[in-house]
Amino acid sequence: MSSARPRHRATPVRRLPLAGALRLNRPSDIWFKPALSVVVAVGVPNLTLLALGRLDLALYSMAGSLCALYAHNLPYAARGRALARVVLGMLASVAIALVAASLTSSAVVLVAVGALLAAAHKAVTDLTRIGPPGPVIFTFISSASLFAPQTLGQVPGHLALAAAAGAWAWLVGMAPGLVRPHGPERRATARALNAAAGYVDAYAAVFPAGERGERGERGERGERGERGERGERGEAGGPGHERARAAAAAAVHAAWQSLLATGARPEPRRALERLVVRAEVALAAPADTDPARLRTWARDLRGTRPVPRPEPGRDADELLGVEVELLAAGPAAGNGGKSRKKRWTDGLGPLLPLALRTALGCALAGYVSLALGVGRPYWALVTAASLYQANLTLTWSRGVQRVVGNLVGVLLFAAVAPLAHLGPAALVLCCLAFNFGAEALITRNYWLGSVCVTPMALLITEFTGFQEPGGLITDRVVDTLVGAVVGFVAAVAVTNRRAGDRIEDALDTVEHARENAARLIAAERPGSGPGPGSGPGSGSGPGPVPGPGALEAARRRLAAALVELRATTDAASGEWWQRALPQERVMLAEQAGHRTLAATVRRQGPHVLEDAEA
Repeated sequence: MSSARPRHRATPVRRLPLAGALRLNRPSDIWFKPALSVVVAVGVPNLTLLALGRLDLALYSMAGSLCALYAHNLPYAARGRALARVVLGMLASVAIALVAASLTSSAVVLVAVGALLAAAHKAVTDLTRIGPPGPVIFTFISSASLFAPQTLGQVPGHLALAAAAGAWAWLVGMAPGLVRPHGPERRATARALNAAAGYVDAYAAVFPAGERGERGERGERGERGERGERGERGEAGGPGHERARAAAAAAVHAAWQSLLATGARPEPRRALERLVVRAEVALAAPADTDPARLRTWARDLRGTRPVPRPEPGRDADELLGVEVELLAAGPAAGNGGKSRKKRWTDGLGPLLPLALRTALGCALAGYVSLALGVGRPYWALVTAASLYQANLTLTWSRGVQRVVGNLVGVLLFAAVAPLAHLGPAALVLCCLAFNFGAEALITRNYWLGSVCVTPMALLITEFTGFQEPGGLITDRVVDTLVGAVVGFVAAVAVTNRRAGDRIEDALDTVEHARENAARLIAAERPGSGPGPGSGPGSGSGPGPVPGPGALEAARRRLAAALVELRATTDAASGEWWQRALPQERVMLAEQAGHRTLAATVRRQGPHVLEDAEA
């Protein structure tokens, strides 16, 4: 395989969406969980401070309480570790902000510290893949803390209050595990089953039943026929079919990650593993899979009903017994420490342009706000920090959403302010209501959640005393526009030209993983030549019989490489000022990789496929 990188001619600037950025999505299947969690996590400390007459300390308690927003998709063992790291990260960030605020009152210095913290938040949250709500909560709390009047002697007490609230948030986040201990794994498995059913439907739309029968008779030649048929049809049905397959592969991969996050394998988890195997089988043999059955299993996983337990065949038992046991051992077997260290070092490179965008955009937004005489430049800083997504196109969309949501939100604040000003209790209750609304709506679209975030942020500033609404509204509107405009200009100025290079790296990883899996398929097939989809360097004949679980481990690596390739390509597709992307090579690599993945499932024997057809 040649290591030479193909040269591509430059592409024109991509069009930026406007109306599409405001389109509403379906709500998350767990939208109510973070919404209820944040109300409990924030409400108890704030009501306690209200009873003590110290509502002025609510900013510090919210630093810990808002940690309850994170890690809702993780299994509880992994969630406990992730929430602990989130709380520690929040405390470190707030500590830096409070010490800086106590040592200087220079707004210029404080904005610079806030911009550097925002860049660090962006880099760390993206590197650890902690998930929603990402860096914005850390930046919101730390930036507000920078401009809170402070003395060095007060810092330990304020940090202790944040730590106590963080401990409470950890308990709130872990509490649902007492009622539904396998809830996150059940949801991940249900998503995999639904995504696999969607792929089966997309496959059926591209290849009607008659053609699927011919393809089954052709065997592996049918895989080549599929490509020819797609070519004859042009784009009709092809892109949807490919997107559905990529989405299903990502959902299956995420389900395995969820199931392998902890080592224990009680019977409910074993049953979930069998269901994920059925989703993998659907990707390998969509023509022989009943999508209704997959959706029925997914529906049964909702709530507290027993996990469906399809009868596994002999080879499915082997798959679960060998593959999962080996993978559950995780990176500890072998060079796991080295792999983890390599993931961190390799992951920092792609994040440097995003971190630089964040630092530059937040600093400039804060300084422009200061120059305009706005009293709260950290609002402009936070607005800029909230924009930066995986690429420039997504950053533009987030800017549109942020501006629209904030402008509507200040109107909502103007309507609610008289009610909130009835007393401290009304103020706290209004904040809790907006906390719930923000988390309930933000999965529909970011702008819709911002409609509730904006009045909540304005009300939080009044915990130290009621203020005139007109001044707050003016400052918020100015800071929103400044942060959005300056932040996007910084994103355009800091280019990310290496995004295309990362696609080449991801393609190389997929090719190596596919060739390794093809070699193992060939080695497990006595007297045969190279495996399906094998290419140069993949072997030309049978070799030594691989050890137990080798093919399954190779398949998992290939699946992860394909998911990463798709994510890298999607991110690079939204960048400006770069050469044309190797879209055709990506498509061919994905097709070959998915064919090899399907072959690894078929190598598990006929029993698994028979179960899918039953």
